[in-house]
Amino acid sequence: MAGASDNRVFSRRSAPPVLILASGERIRHMTIRPWMTAAAVCFVGLFTIGYLAATTYLVLRDDLIGAAMARQARIQHDYEDRISALRAQLDRITSRQLLDQQVVEQKVEKLLEQQDALFSRHGRLGSLVERAEESGLTSAPAPKANAFQPVVKDNQANASSGQKAIDRLLALDPSLPAGRSAATAFAPTHESVADRADRVFSRVTRSLRTVEQEQFARIRGLTDDADKTVSAMTRIMRRTGIDLATADMAAPAPNGIGGPFVEPAAVNAFDTSLDRLDAALNRLETVRDTARKLPFGNPAPGRDITSPFGNRVDPFIGRLALHAGVDFQAESGNGIRATGNGRVTAAGYTNGYGNMVEIDHGQGVSTRYGHMSSILVSVGDTIAAGEVIGKAGSTGRSTGPHIHYEVRRNGEATDPMHFLNAGMKLTSYLK
Repeated sequence: MAGASDNRVFSRRSAPPVLILASGERIRHMTIRPWMTAAAVCFVGLFTIGYLAATTYLVLRDDLIGAAMARQARIQHDYEDRISALRAQLDRITSRQLLDQQVVEQKVEKLLEQQDALFSRHGRLGSLVERAEESGLTSAPAPKANAFQPVVKDNQANASSGQKAIDRLLALDPSLPAGRSAATAFAPTHESVADRADRVFSRVTRSLRTVEQEQFARIRGLTDDADKTVSAMTRIMRRTGIDLATADMAAPAPNGIGGPFVEPAAVNAFDTSLDRLDAALNRLETVRDTARKLPFGNPAPGRDITSPFGNRVDPFIGRLALHAGVDFQAESGNGIRATGNGRVTAAGYTNGYGNMVEIDHGQGVSTRYGHMSSILVSVGDTIAAGEVIGKAGSTGRSTGPHIHYEVRRNGEATDPMHFLNAGMKLTSYLK
């Protein structure tokens, strides 16, 4: 019995709780199921969690907002720092480019100044070279004045053409890879514009310096040739008694000079060398003019000498006498030529000479031409070397047709052979 009773107890199901709701005479009841209990617990739990979360948010909201704002400010600050760094880097690059550009422009300006100097030098040198060539001097060919372009007359055109040429040296070559120029085709890729410009301008400067050195060498060569020619002609003429150092080439001594002291001006080597060349050419021209004035020619080219200068037996009185000139074989009517430039001081019949012409050549030197059959000049005429002044004959104290020729220094007769021999040696220098 006990066991059966126990089985009934353990096998009884508990009654679910019932919720009774009474309102006046109305009574309602609701059975509370387990799932309702679980749902109520879940709702209360969710509400509690929401309440706690909202409370926590309200308590920590200011801190969260401050943290977010601080993070945003930090991000913005980092961004601004990055922008400032990039801007500074851009400024450095721009400044470097501007400095490089200024350096390049300064170098270009310097090269253009050197080029303009070579242009002007070439102009002065060209005129002196023409004078030297007219004087018969020869030297190495003159170098080109421009290392870039042919010489242009307009200075502005010179500058622009030189600038364009230099720009071409620095410009990009389409045949090369991008970013590489003709002047820097074999240069390292990290080479800066200033480094490339330095290398290019160094090469161009060396080229200009080479041209300048060639010009100096040309000037020195022409100056040396002129000095050697002057020295050779002076030595030849000095043997005839003509000392150019005390003649026309001697500068008059300064008389009464002075003035305040001023520091000397800067000496330009090129201008000095050109002045020396100009002075050498002036000396050469002076010597040649003097040589052309003096009687170094032959009054009867190709004719034999029949009687030299000096003592001989006089053909009329048969005793020793001084023959003051040289006699040339000639037929009556042959032309007689002046042996140098000069002015006619006598032209007429003179005892002993017959028809005679005397020409003054300066520096106390004069020539006489005697025994002419006819005279073709008058007193005061200016005569050029080689000009026919009369015709051979046998007038005066003469035994037959011939040309009597005298050279006198300060009125004293001198041997014409000295002048004739000097004239043959000077022929190559007077062409």
